[in-house]
Amino acid sequence: MKIYDIEGFPNPARVRIALAEKGVSDQAEFIAVDVMGGEHRTDAFKAKNPDATVPCLELDDGSHIAQCNAIIEYIDATYDGPSLTGTTPKQRARVSMMNARAEAGLLNAVGAYFHHATPGLGAELETYQCAEWGNNQKEVADRTMAYLDGVLAENDYVAGDSFSAADITAFAGLAFADFANVDIPQSLEHLQAWRAKVAQRPSIAG
Repeated sequence: MKIYDIEGFPNPARVRIALAEKGVSDQAEFIAVDVMGGEHRTDAFKAKNPDATVPCLELDDGSHIAQCNAIIEYIDATYDGPSLTGTTPKQRARVSMMNARAEAGLLNAVGAYFHHATPGLGAELETYQCAEWGNNQKEVADRTMAYLDGVLAENDYVAGDSFSAADITAFAGLAFADFANVDIPQSLEHLQAWRAKVAQRPSIAG
């Protein structure tokens, strides 16, 4: 399989972590996409992923799967190893729910702030900005971090007792927050402790 992505960006990082958790990173060929140069917006790339986003998974039969959650679900279902998406209906539902909350409320909210309320990736790529929307989404991210702190006061991981795709998404969201200069309050001690713990996993620490 081939993974079209760019190192250092949050969504590609999510897929790379998932591959490492399943122990199959060596089965993927990573192909760098020049996002800063606009390669993801070319017709050639859009033929693979009309959304013009990375990452994008290319299977051996030439078909493509885009969107992080879909890619991680495919990886989790295809390869052996600890489940990232849950093994029972209740677990799967909870992972899906918490992953959606972490994605919309933290990762995407920080992304909206970065792309709309700061210079973002530069004028050539940030062709439309709404600072009011970006600042609103920063408030969403702040509330979500506080919410996750409460969740982690009662659970070892974001979706319960075991590491899952929801943890990957939340961790990527905090990494993006660092990059975008969004403060992660030290007073959120449960969130901070969870982050330090997760950062030690081989899939993240390297």
